[in-house]
Amino acid sequence: MVSVKQVQITFDCAKPERLARFWCAVLGYVVPSPPDGFATWDDYNRTLAPEKQDAGFACSDPNGVGPRLYFQRVPEGKVVKNRVHVCVRAGIGLVGEERLAVLQAERARLEALGAACERVMLADEENESCIVMQDIEGNEFCLD
Repeated sequence: MVSVKQVQITFDCAKPERLARFWCAVLGYVVPSPPDGFATWDDYNRTLAPEKQDAGFACSDPNGVGPRLYFQRVPEGKVVKNRVHVCVRAGIGLVGEERLAVLQAERARLEALGAACERVMLADEENESCIVMQDIEGNEFCLD
């Protein structure tokens, strides 16, 4: 059996660079350097055919631990709930009110970046609290 060494998560979206930069701010990710011979991504982008300009953008974990995120422009908008979503693990190891306070603080930080809170799911007998959010293009993700 072959072991997968790396995973990339790909987002269909309307504005790849804008969404990539949002997720950089959420996760502390970075935009890779532009290809050799180009001072900026804009310089590189201008060399592409018009239909390829602004068609994709990526970001990655500066420590090389987390998956690379790739954002690709698609013509259709988001219509229904995501079948896969990102969980931002802000409350690992925390429980009860302490966990909820950390999640609420992260919620406020992300709302300032343009995210929206969909609902707060309070702890019950089986699960700790989590917050369902939406990124700037309406993709659901969780703070847990």
